[in-house]
Amino acid sequence: MSSEFNENNYSSKMDKSIQSLKKDLSTLRTGRANPNMLDTIKIDVYGQLMPIEQLGTISVPEARLISIQVWDKANITLIDSAIKKSELGINPQIDGQIIRLRIPDLTEERRKDLIKVLKNMGEKGKISIRNIRREANEELKKKLKDKIISEDANKTFEKNIQKLTDKNIEIIDKTLSDKEKEILQI
Repeated sequence: MSSEFNENNYSSKMDKSIQSLKKDLSTLRTGRANPNMLDTIKIDVYGQLMPIEQLGTISVPEARLISIQVWDKANITLIDSAIKKSELGINPQIDGQIIRLRIPDLTEERRKDLIKVLKNMGEKGKISIRNIRREANEELKKKLKDKIISEDANKTFEKNIQKLTDKNIEIIDKTLSDKEKEILQI
């Protein structure tokens, strides 16, 4: 009878939410060069928007340098202008078919701004987890009302969903704390 409610369904939704948050956090610019910083930049080429990684090879030869080996010379100026228009605050240097992005040191003010953005992203992640919990609890109430599950099973499932929610909120807090340390590192 209790098999009518699937906790794993909500567990995987929460996992996807955490993975999404981690992907978003990887695009935040810290003091170190990270190819994921370029993930949000799309270039209008060949009649469609394409990510930089589909137009060239991205590498990180040094801690504060990203190198893009562009495959088609015609795309160099398009990539250059897209990077300049992005919120990265980086000025590309073109050398033949290679675009170099020097990652400047973060100023104290920029670090504080990044931490605000970080906390905002974290709060969105937590809201997403809580929405999944609410969705699970609503399904439980409906199943209890329709007498698909018993009162005891309902209480057990609610406790399990709450434990799952608490565990995922903890994961988000730890992830945010680690990223904050990375940003504040000089």
